[in-house]
Amino acid sequence: MDGNQVLTTGLFLTVVAATIAITFRASRNSSGTADFYAGGRSFTGFQNGLAIGGDYMSAASFLGISGAISLYGYDGFLYSIGFLVAWLVALLLVAEMLRNSGRYTMADQLAYRMKQRPVRTAAATSTVVVSIFYLLAQMVGAGALVTLLLGVESESLKNLTIFFVGALMIFYVTVGGMKGTTWDQIIKAVLLMIGSLLIVVLVMAHFGFNLSELLGSASQNTGKGDAFLQPGLKYGASTTSKLDFVSLAIALVLGTAGLPHILIRFYTVPTSRDARKSVLWAIGLIGAFYLMTLVLGFGAAAMLDGDAYAKVKASGGNLASPLLAEEVGGGAGSTGGAVLLAVIAAVAFATILAVVAGLTLTSSSSVAHDLYNSVFRKGEASEHEELKVARLAAAGIGLVAIALAIPAQKLNVAFLVGLAFAVAASANLPAIVYNMFWKGFNTRGAVWSIYGGLISSVGLVVFSPVMSGKGVDATGKNLSLLPTSIDISWFPLENPGLVSIPLGFLFGYLGSKLAREPSAEAGYTELEVRALTGAGSEKAIIH
Repeated sequence: MDGNQVLTTGLFLTVVAATIAITFRASRNSSGTADFYAGGRSFTGFQNGLAIGGDYMSAASFLGISGAISLYGYDGFLYSIGFLVAWLVALLLVAEMLRNSGRYTMADQLAYRMKQRPVRTAAATSTVVVSIFYLLAQMVGAGALVTLLLGVESESLKNLTIFFVGALMIFYVTVGGMKGTTWDQIIKAVLLMIGSLLIVVLVMAHFGFNLSELLGSASQNTGKGDAFLQPGLKYGASTTSKLDFVSLAIALVLGTAGLPHILIRFYTVPTSRDARKSVLWAIGLIGAFYLMTLVLGFGAAAMLDGDAYAKVKASGGNLASPLLAEEVGGGAGSTGGAVLLAVIAAVAFATILAVVAGLTLTSSSSVAHDLYNSVFRKGEASEHEELKVARLAAAGIGLVAIALAIPAQKLNVAFLVGLAFAVAASANLPAIVYNMFWKGFNTRGAVWSIYGGLISSVGLVVFSPVMSGKGVDATGKNLSLLPTSIDISWFPLENPGLVSIPLGFLFGYLGSKLAREPSAEAGYTELEVRALTGAGSEKAIIH
């Protein structure tokens, strides 16, 4: 390992050590379920807004979106637009009402006026599946980063890295709970904004702070000309690709309001007003960041060539930002390049660690609070028992994510998150919206909506080109997850949202209409008052 690799590795290990120290410090002040699940509801709107930004600006944003822009230009930037616009849905429909009507998990709000066991079981199942999809993206990003940091291409080392990230995220959750995870996310958000801004300023300085010159250089350097700056490079070749874009756009815009690890953040603030403030701060932070991904992506396309751009392509775009940092610092082999690569890689790794901790905490909380306590123990489990199950669930979910992430390393992380958004929008959002705004929604409707959206979205992914049938690229690399000898891709779209999201709403409507449940209708008025005013929101929601 040369001096530059020692530098990058040392800084990366420093970031990891710092997050471990924060987790230990937070664990001293965490004693019960309120601390473990919701951080004692002790965070301000500004702090929670930073944490939401840290949770949301994942490896998909920093690595995947900038990579997609560097490869596909205008079409890659559409990811940023979708991720940002989605927050309007979260702000207007979900944030305040969910904070008022829930306690720890998404299922608290859904099960408030319905039969507890079937609804909580369905909600917990959906939470775990969505979280695992999202975890895959973070793990893939971690493997790509360490490959670049250590300068090796060994598959076994990348697999070992994924295992290491999984072990760290289990540690963060089991030791620090929500308090430790939140502080990690706040610090990571600040580091990510500073690191991204530094690279953006250096890129723009290289082009005389002339955005037009940057875009022109990017279109010329990629050899794609004006097509690089216009719609259609990735999603305009055929009717199927255009429909795929519509599907992706719907999934991104509607998915945020159904993401369990984002929804659970609204419970960490003391009032609904703070929940609104959280989202407003998050929108400002995230919006500024996504504008920077425009410069990062086009900067990589304009300044990277030869072997560097080939590495970006081979990684599915995931290495665009780190390699751009190395380039603006002086290029490969230079001290300045090594320092900036170390900074950006360390920030990206901190991003991954914070997000995977939040995802694991969300899914393990749902298993312990919704399944173990509410379903199996009928609300009679002690706090000690519930926390023990949450920690065991975190370990189990981490191991499943590790096992699934290893074969998914060839996929762009932004694309993987697009799939997670589609599953969240199909399974969770219809049930949340119906429950808050439709008096006739009932237990069967909730169960049908969640399972219908979940099964249809995951099922369509299984039978899509993501899994099989895409063939190989120019280098002979298989573009699908399954071997080329297997082709079960009868569903043509790579993102299932266009079909599965309407199905989620349809199943919820049909289920409610086919079952009469007076108790659910009777509880609607109380839920509505609670959601709008916050009255009684601190009380336990276990009937």
